Amino acid sequence: MSERDVNPAADRVQEEYYQAAPVVRDEHSEARLTRLIEQQTARIPSHWFLTVAVTAMVASLAFELAGRSRYSRFVGMWVPTLLITGVYNKLVKALGPQ
Repeated sequence: MSERDVNPAADRVQEEYYQAAPVVRDEHSEARLTRLIEQQTARIPSHWFLTVAVTAMVASLAFELAGRSRYSRFVGMWVPTLLITGVYNKLVKALGPQ
């Protein structure tokens, strides 16, 4: 590795640790209903959302192959919602309620 390929600030970055400032303002706090929903959905395993989304994809394909295109589209629209809900659930579990 040549000298030009090395970041001159690499050693300094290792010494400093970034700590995010806590946000403790009333306008940034969660409502009671939001906390209740997060507590209840945190009980659901994260893989459940992926399993249900894949099941919805398979059901949508089965409806399409059976010639029921309206049902296929209806069930197919559930997939993004389930996957986004799973990501949100995972973030709440990893980062905790703010």
